[in-house]
Amino acid sequence: MNRPSVILFFLTTLSLYYEPQLQADDEARRPNFIVFLVDDLGWRDLGCFGSDFYETPNLDRFAAGAMKFTDAYAACTVCSPTRAAMMTGMYPARTRVTDYITGGQPAKSKLLRPDWNQRLNLEYTTIAEALKAAGYRTAHVGKWHLMPRGKPEMNDYLPQFHGFDINIGGNEWGAPGSYFYPYESSRRNVGKLPPGGKEGDYLTDQLTREAVKILEAYAGEPFFMYFAYYNVHTPLEGKPDVIEKFKDKLRPGQQHTNPTYAAMLASVDDSVGRILATLEELGLADDTVIIFTGDNGGLDRRGNPTDNAPLREGKGHVYEGGVREPTIVRWPGVTKSGTVCDEPIITCDYYPTILEIAGVAGDKNHNRQVDGLSIVPLLRDETTQLNRDALYWHYPHYHSGGATPYGSIRARDWKLIEFYEDMRVELYHLKDDISESRNIAALYPRKAAELTERLHGWRKKLDAQMPIPNPAYEP
Repeated sequence: MNRPSVILFFLTTLSLYYEPQLQADDEARRPNFIVFLVDDLGWRDLGCFGSDFYETPNLDRFAAGAMKFTDAYAACTVCSPTRAAMMTGMYPARTRVTDYITGGQPAKSKLLRPDWNQRLNLEYTTIAEALKAAGYRTAHVGKWHLMPRGKPEMNDYLPQFHGFDINIGGNEWGAPGSYFYPYESSRRNVGKLPPGGKEGDYLTDQLTREAVKILEAYAGEPFFMYFAYYNVHTPLEGKPDVIEKFKDKLRPGQQHTNPTYAAMLASVDDSVGRILATLEELGLADDTVIIFTGDNGGLDRRGNPTDNAPLREGKGHVYEGGVREPTIVRWPGVTKSGTVCDEPIITCDYYPTILEIAGVAGDKNHNRQVDGLSIVPLLRDETTQLNRDALYWHYPHYHSGGATPYGSIRARDWKLIEFYEDMRVELYHLKDDISESRNIAALYPRKAAELTERLHGWRKKLDAQMPIPNPAYEP
């Protein structure tokens, strides 16, 4: 063998020897991801977002070292559609998961809901599947609610069939029967929880203990954890000693006044604090991107159990109180501590954001349908604007809180709402009227017409399902 051949042979052999190690080292440098999704979280429910009663010290410290988003939105005003958007990066109108599963239909309504989708179809490439294909370990902890209940044949739609290696507590239920062990009532239970619980255990604490075990097991590999809290959804149940603490804190004139709700938020805060501390202990804090947000606005029945003011209304409603979320993102080494971003973002954006940060291409066929935009430019510079014309919502359903079917568009500071029962519109300028107290559609007819046309065009593009007239309706 001549000298060039010897050198070529040596280099080829060396590359074969080192290539796996180089790949492993490259994979080890990939960031980890944790997404915290809190159920029914109101925009003002955290101390760092202005609560005068609730206490969230861990989240407040986290926000001080991260980026807060003032205009972050859930993809829907109820839970399941937002969860589908988190998993797929698609608008609910596209997946046709447009209501909480299994939804509801008033007996005497002008419209009937369409034949919507009551599961997350397996054809979609979830964020867990995209990351798992790239070598990530994946874990789901908490609420799933992306499959109908009482149908055993739908068990193939559990988190483990959507790319999660581990599923702790996720099934068809949207809320526990009780937040205290064994987490059941005569009507429902969260099921599939790990063994080890005992009388007096609080659900959020047990889920957190399991999450810590997963982090310890995954410490040597890149991982994605989706921690979807059942809190602060009803039933309203907090730890008795914490409730008493907040009872002692009540003072006249406070915006927030529910000690039980405060205790439930405190348990979420304790949980996030425990997860952050575990990351520090494992030496993973600087390698982990964290997103904290909610699935829809706070449940606000005239200030009970929470109060979303200055935002209007709450869960289920098209107004800001039903859809705007307190959102915090930390990307170590990139996001600047204590920064605040006012650019509007939405749940669909987290899918392409995580893929971009991870350097993962995802599924090409699926990605062509992703509606979200990566917010990486915002994480690098909070003053940037995304190249997006508007955000959209579509809810062809009735909600028990009184909301009727609607569509909506936010284009910069302008927001238009269209109510499907009579196709009337309302127009607001959020910069001047965050409370949506002044409908200015009559004052700005051209702007109202423009946004209505854009909303209709978006619905047509996504082939959004519309409600249909109820033949039995009598005015």
